[in-house]
Amino acid sequence: MDLNINNHLFLVCGASSGFGKAIATQLLDEGARVIAIARRKEKLQALADAYPRQVQTICQDITQPSAIQNILASIGSQQLHGVLINAGGPPALSALETTMKQWDEAYQLVLRWKVELTKKLIPVFHEYDYGRILFIESQSVKQPIPNLVLSNAFRAGVVGFAKTLSQEIAARGITVNVLAPGSHATPAIERVINKKSETSAQNYEEVKKQMERNIPVGRMGTGEEIASLATWILSPQAAFVTGQTISHDGGNIRGLFG
Repeated sequence: MDLNINNHLFLVCGASSGFGKAIATQLLDEGARVIAIARRKEKLQALADAYPRQVQTICQDITQPSAIQNILASIGSQQLHGVLINAGGPPALSALETTMKQWDEAYQLVLRWKVELTKKLIPVFHEYDYGRILFIESQSVKQPIPNLVLSNAFRAGVVGFAKTLSQEIAARGITVNVLAPGSHATPAIERVINKKSETSAQNYEEVKKQMERNIPVGRMGTGEEIASLATWILSPQAAFVTGQTISHDGGNIRGLFG
């Protein structure tokens, strides 16, 4: 299928590893251009070197206030076709382990910067009456995960924001969706495995194997698999899909609307 994104411009947050890198790579393979933002300069440079003339890089922590101004400057007068809003999660903690300081930090890390960035990009999309906004969150927005209370709470807030916004801007040709991934073989899963190992008698490998056995398809997902879905959602082909939270979890969510 031709996704019709050749030479389209996308902003990809967290582009140096995990979901962000996989999705940036898929977009680039389809002929798109990418503004890649992440903290690790050498990984961003490697992406730019692999796709000459297709990649602009911003080496910065996306959660810092100055990052948004640098993003807007990088876009300049170019038409931005879509944005992947994605970043790491907060520490793995139970509700009773948390401090109020950790709640304040998690609000900044998981929710606040996403709202601010999205609001600043809406006028950019309005200029062309077109845009694709895609958040990468977690299956925890449908089925809370033990020992991830900070993620469970604030990622659900992102979904509430995305759903509300989608209704407000749908008539302008701008879609807003959320991907809710389950366990994938990316660096982010390590904090979950380590936390489970700390609170049980199992070592890292035992916990990992148990997690895989609990997934109906019998394994973790890959970055490339979720990237294929994300790239379609970010394309013109997905014009009639908005306000949705779509699971990518190997059947892990047990509810009817998983």
